Amino acid sequence: MLRSMYAGISGMKNFQTKLDVIGNNIANVNTSGFKKGRVTFQDMMSQMVSGAEGPVPGNRGGVNAAQVGLGSQVGSIDNIQTQGNRQTTNRTLDLSLEGDGLFVVGRNLIDGATLGIDLQQSDVSFTRSGNFYLDNDGNIVNSDGLYLLGEGSEDAAGTGDFILNGELNKIAIPADAASFSIADNGTVNYVDPQGNTQIAGQIRLASFSNPGGLERTGSNSFRLTDNAGAFNDGDDLLNNINDLVTPGEQGSASIVSGSLEMSNVDLAEEFTEMITAQRAFQSNTKIITTSDEILQELVNLKR
Repeated sequence: MLRSMYAGISGMKNFQTKLDVIGNNIANVNTSGFKKGRVTFQDMMSQMVSGAEGPVPGNRGGVNAAQVGLGSQVGSIDNIQTQGNRQTTNRTLDLSLEGDGLFVVGRNLIDGATLGIDLQQSDVSFTRSGNFYLDNDGNIVNSDGLYLLGEGSEDAAGTGDFILNGELNKIAIPADAASFSIADNGTVNYVDPQGNTQIAGQIRLASFSNPGGLERTGSNSFRLTDNAGAFNDGDDLLNNINDLVTPGEQGSASIVSGSLEMSNVDLAEEFTEMITAQRAFQSNTKIITTSDEILQELVNLKR
């Protein structure tokens, strides 16, 4: 059979994958915290027709290799972690990140227990989607009920003044709080019934050297992989509060309360890529039909 037919098939499969990624991008154009995908291609192996030869002094010059390519393959499907546009909502628990970093959310937490090395990595997710809420116990959670993690607080001196305790935990706002606010460094403050400002905790962020190495898990969340980069202690495990960074420090993002980071999908770019992929798909189908016509001519030679 003709090699061009198989090359056309590989091209059709690859551009179908590209159209799948483009379709997912367009479907999530209004999804908060969504990061678009991108497909890159590579050529497949090439069949050697004749090898390269060096020059023969006084006789002839060198000859290049002659190779026939056998199609293309998907090289990578990348997560593009660029900043999305910020949309103002004026809602205190809508948080957007201005810069690098991701919120850390978790589950399977016991009241009064701090998080540590016993926390399973499967129970921790990372997200740029900052639409948070308060549950019945006053804990800050996302739309899936996962707790927003950060540095907890406690009344260490027993005086009624709460301070940060240096431990990784969920952040809760007391039910009798008159109001609360979130600063750009992640500090969650509330006003107690006596009119005093107290600290409920401080939101911490995860910073990765290769955020594109995170794995999508759905629900606007990512999962840690071995290629995402190490935490602050040099390993790939979230063990304690020291593995996370304070917003606005160490080159991490600052938090903007009352706004949401929207998708970084550019519709004009996606439609352009879609037209290119569609035409490339059609061109590969034309290769197959042309190859089929040639084979038909060969079959008709006997007639």
